[in-house]
Amino acid sequence: MSTSFAVPAPRSAMLLRRRIATYFVGGAEQIPSLVGALEGRLVHELYVDVKDGVRESSMVCAVLLAAEETGPLLDRLRELPSVVSAELA
Repeated sequence: MSTSFAVPAPRSAMLLRRRIATYFVGGAEQIPSLVGALEGRLVHELYVDVKDGVRESSMVCAVLLAAEETGPLLDRLRELPSVVSAELA
């Protein structure tokens, strides 16, 4: 007697919308590296605030991520030399 059954396909990771705030120094020249750190992710909103005469600038974005991707993305942003902090907003 043989028994067969179907193995369900693995479920795709559920993507959650995460709002991330990154504070950085160095002005507008740092924007390409910040945006580059988001590569491969679906970005819904991206807002960068760079003001003349202010030491720190900010980038706020909404990104679709699997829960386990949030920490590594924040770490990736924090590793950039210009980043002062990166956190969930």
